[in-house]
Amino acid sequence: MIRDEARPNPDVLLKQAMAEERRGSRERLKIFLGYASGVGKSLRMLDEARRRRERGQEVVVGAVQAKRSAETEALLKGLEVIPPKIVNGVETVDVEGILRRRPRVCIIDGVAYDNPPGSRHAHRWQDVEELVENGVTVIASLNLQFIEEEREKVEAITGKRVTATVPKAFLYGADEIVVVDVPSEMLLERTVETAGSPDEVRRRLSELREVALLVTADVVDRQLETYLETHGIDQLWGAHERILLCMTPRANASRMIASGKHSAERFHGELIAVYVEQPELSPQDQQALEANLAAARAAGAEVVVLDGEDFVEAILDYARAHRITQIFIGHSLRQSWWNRLASGPVDRLIREAEGMDVRVFPH
Repeated sequence: MIRDEARPNPDVLLKQAMAEERRGSRERLKIFLGYASGVGKSLRMLDEARRRRERGQEVVVGAVQAKRSAETEALLKGLEVIPPKIVNGVETVDVEGILRRRPRVCIIDGVAYDNPPGSRHAHRWQDVEELVENGVTVIASLNLQFIEEEREKVEAITGKRVTATVPKAFLYGADEIVVVDVPSEMLLERTVETAGSPDEVRRRLSELREVALLVTADVVDRQLETYLETHGIDQLWGAHERILLCMTPRANASRMIASGKHSAERFHGELIAVYVEQPELSPQDQQALEANLAAARAAGAEVVVLDGEDFVEAILDYARAHRITQIFIGHSLRQSWWNRLASGPVDRLIREAEGMDVRVFPH
């Protein structure tokens, strides 16, 4: 059973909310995110700089990658470049020079660089934050592998490790994140991730693309949550699917877990299995429960044990606090038709799960 009420599209909701917020303010930060080397994020970023300049905006380039293609060089010729500042023989962003120039927009390529000792900040992303705080809109580029919280996941896919990173919290300050994508065949010709057969490279690129999409979904979710909390608005929906499996010793766990895993993978969501602590379970029920929880873990679900005398209240409190979008629950068909349909805890859960879909798995 699934509730008919449709949740609003979180991306649309966030854009509407932030549009209202920006009516009296300026944009701050836009990030072009590449999920692999060679997707063309720097080219896309500089092309946007060109278009903004043609529209009459003051645009300067504060940092650009040392290795540049002919297309990138052509775009740079039409843009004003603020010369880098040399610190201990290393080129860094001239934050002071940019602030003196006071452009409307500044281009910063490769925000994951570490600055040398003696610099204004230890990291380039901190240079960007200072520019933004002083009213300069920054358009920046970043590769997925340099996001600190995603580094190990990307390393497991590519086999390559990086040291300089940017915290994901930096991305939460962006007004817009653009995942730069190109056709796989074109990327196969460009990418440095060429080890292995073409099929193997395509698989890795597909996995990296999915990680990048998950990152952007997480950023949207966090931005929406922060905005609504700041404005005192109750938030009932998450920006991506969070599926809650309600586990009991007698639940039809295999069907619930398989369906939940499929939905979580399809919509790049989260899978969580919860169990409300029950005293004095029989040995058989305890064994069945542990098997169900083990199956949930094997499917990639986070397992959470809840306390509470009221099963429904405990489930709903957790669901509301963690922005759950779907609840899966088992229900016995051995009860009378009245208890099945109207007066039991499942009916109460369905009635009180405002803004959440509830799916019942008979057993």
